Amino acid sequence: MGVTSQEQPVPAADDSLLDNVGPALSRLRRRVGSGRGDLTRNIVLNVVGDAAGRITVGGVAEEMGVAQPVASRAVAACITEGLLRRVASQRDGRSSLLELTAEGESARRAYAAEQRHAFEEITEKWDSADRLQFARFLTRYGQDASAWTARRKPEE
Repeated sequence: MGVTSQEQPVPAADDSLLDNVGPALSRLRRRVGSGRGDLTRNIVLNVVGDAAGRITVGGVAEEMGVAQPVASRAVAACITEGLLRRVASQRDGRSSLLELTAEGESARRAYAAEQRHAFEEITEKWDSADRLQFARFLTRYGQDASAWTARRKPEE
């Protein structure tokens, strides 16, 4: 049986449901996209956009949970497509930071619109209150996951 943060035992049926969260999140990640590479590009654009000009390729790799060469290739592709640009770090001249270009911001918004459309189609038979509640919980989960990741990072 699992244990919650309040150290309360989780009933076996709930424990089984919680075991399905990881695979469900993985399926959510892979479902929306126009073509090959869209998911990776979207993740890179969101990571860079969320960092607001304060992230390196190494930071992108860390946020994506991939090796540096994988992130480097994904970032290079976004730069080639005109979605990202490198800028000199004001704190460390040897380091380059990444920023979204206007095209990158536009691509990020377009992908978010595509994801919203997919969400609305997938949940079209849901009760409106359930759809909105799930959207709230999903958004909250994303925010709390970001905060959790930030707490786990070692002090720099």
